[in-house]
Amino acid sequence: MAGQPKLFLQHKIRYEILGGNGLSGIEIEGLCPLDGEIVIQGSKNAALPMMAAAVLHRGITVLKNVPRIRDVFCMMDILESMGCSCELEGHQLAIDGQTLKRIAIPRAYVTAMRSSIVLLGAFLGRCGEAATYYPGGCSIGSRPIDLHLYGLRKLGAKIEEQGDGKIAARADKLCGSRIRFPFPSVGATENVLLAAVRAGGTTVVEGAAREPEIISLCRMLNGMGARISGIGEDTIVVEGVSGLHDSEYTVPGDRIVAGTYLSCVMAATGRACLRGADGAELPEVLKIMRHMGAEVETAPSGVRVSMRRRPKPVSLKTGPYPGFPTDLQSPMLSLLSISDGCGQVRETVFEGRFATARELRKMGACIDIDGSQAVVSGRYPLHGAVVSAPDLRGGAALVVAALAAEGRTEISGCGHILRGYEDICGDLNALGARILRRPEETAAR
Repeated sequence: MAGQPKLFLQHKIRYEILGGNGLSGIEIEGLCPLDGEIVIQGSKNAALPMMAAAVLHRGITVLKNVPRIRDVFCMMDILESMGCSCELEGHQLAIDGQTLKRIAIPRAYVTAMRSSIVLLGAFLGRCGEAATYYPGGCSIGSRPIDLHLYGLRKLGAKIEEQGDGKIAARADKLCGSRIRFPFPSVGATENVLLAAVRAGGTTVVEGAAREPEIISLCRMLNGMGARISGIGEDTIVVEGVSGLHDSEYTVPGDRIVAGTYLSCVMAATGRACLRGADGAELPEVLKIMRHMGAEVETAPSGVRVSMRRRPKPVSLKTGPYPGFPTDLQSPMLSLLSISDGCGQVRETVFEGRFATARELRKMGACIDIDGSQAVVSGRYPLHGAVVSAPDLRGGAALVVAALAAEGRTEISGCGHILRGYEDICGDLNALGARILRRPEETAAR
């Protein structure tokens, strides 16, 4: 790691200092029914763009219910390397954007966390210039940013490549514009919103993403003094403002973590109450899970789930909200692997999401992949095996599968899981699972 910026690996050390439970691997004894109650952590996909939004203000932004996960610590390191001040106490994060000094994100950070691309719009909105790198591909497939750049150019930014994948963006003055996305990209919508808040005039974003994380970002920005309407619709209107003010906002519960834990209960059987989960944010997920045999009840305080039998097979396809989220496709693959029949999954967002199938096959899963479609013939139980997490959601899917496997499953590469799950081992053990953690070696840091 020679030549990396000083703060590049600090998020791993910070994770330990702030009470994280770093681990290199976990061991799970399966076929143990779950029962109990847990609290769902704050949303990763909401917190990260909110942290970027804090850059727009020359003052203090306080975020509550922030998840203590590696991606959040990495974003904190990025902001601090740019000159901002970040203080995390418990789950409350205070960001002071007054002292922002730099607008160039070192390449190492972009590699560590590709969602850092959302800072492009924030820096343009605040400073009129920004520099970063193309995120490139990842283990779940390519993540092109052409829609991000298209939207920012429509606002008046001049963007050019400077070699080695570096992107330089500059705008003497951002001006409102009508922007139409051919696909509702969450990241592109976030980048345009962050840039448009401080642009002159009115920006109309057509074909905008409608994910709950976009709604939360818009509400947070309005709480800072922005003027955004059409929140939750596919057309969002932004009236540019000259400045923002200090604010506080509470990060909502993580719907993907909630969906993962619902899958865990369905795999292991049993019942659980997930406090802080919003069932209204998981319409298609809960519909599919009910079809598979789960009893699901929603309430303002959370979601209750009960599962008494093997899942029934279903056919589904991923898609933009309110469709089935691609982030829960891998856990669903695990559930179909133990279903009482044959199910199908069609992936329409990321072509590499089926990497988890290779590891599930080691546990006895019968999965055939044909391009963007997976055909799964269920069998029960799976059997314990030594597997490796291919990515964040794939790692969580292996946990789901291990709960329905006979014997012991050893999962390595769990650093991926820590990017999005605050304490997946502790949460599931609180429900009665039997999970042992293997802590990270000091030398690995």
